[in-house]
Amino acid sequence: MKTIPLLTALSLSLGLAVTAQASDAITDAMQTAYAPYRVALFSTNGKSQPDAKAAIEQAQQAWRGVVEQNGKQITAPYDRDAGFASSLAQVKAVYDKASKEIDAGKLPEAHETLEEAREVLATLRQRNGVIVFSDLMNAYHAEMEHLLNTGPKQLGAPQGISEVTAQVGVLNYLVQRLRAQASASLLQNAEFNALLTAVEASVGSLKSAALAQDAAALKEAIGRVKGPYSKLFLKFG
Repeated sequence: MKTIPLLTALSLSLGLAVTAQASDAITDAMQTAYAPYRVALFSTNGKSQPDAKAAIEQAQQAWRGVVEQNGKQITAPYDRDAGFASSLAQVKAVYDKASKEIDAGKLPEAHETLEEAREVLATLRQRNGVIVFSDLMNAYHAEMEHLLNTGPKQLGAPQGISEVTAQVGVLNYLVQRLRAQASASLLQNAEFNALLTAVEASVGSLKSAALAQDAAALKEAIGRVKGPYSKLFLKFG
């Protein structure tokens, strides 16, 4: 999947009060529709075709609502974006393609397809100066996936532990931003705090193993980092 450049990811957190909901109706509508999208993304990462089908249908229904309500009467800050309608159509196309892949029993392919919607929406917000908590979650996700994909291989190479330690440092910074930039309403939510604490703990294990220069412990900690994030993403991402 595509990843958010690190400089962009870090800049999201500097001096910004990031909230789960934005201050304009269109972003709020898209964020509401993002909830069933997250369920579809989570479901296609599993093995149940019926669950994935039900989830994508709910995501498609929610997105149709966004298009019907906001596709013609475009308000600020998107009213000057010539690509706004195209972005809405791109998301629909992603959902339609994923739905066909689910029908064919190709859940891993559908999962990768659905990842594209996250990128389309992030780019749409970015070019219109809109930042939401999901953007910080996406930044963390991008670096987490990079660690999952490259970390275990690097550990067996010369200077591999040092390379992985550098990645852990980035992830540690980004998880701190999740708490520092969460809205007051999120921070007052007991479930959010419990899930975020689990993510922080998983990164803490990575950091401890990295500081100890323990390759075996690092490999084990890398294998445990995705689960806590997935749970936080499903409910609050």
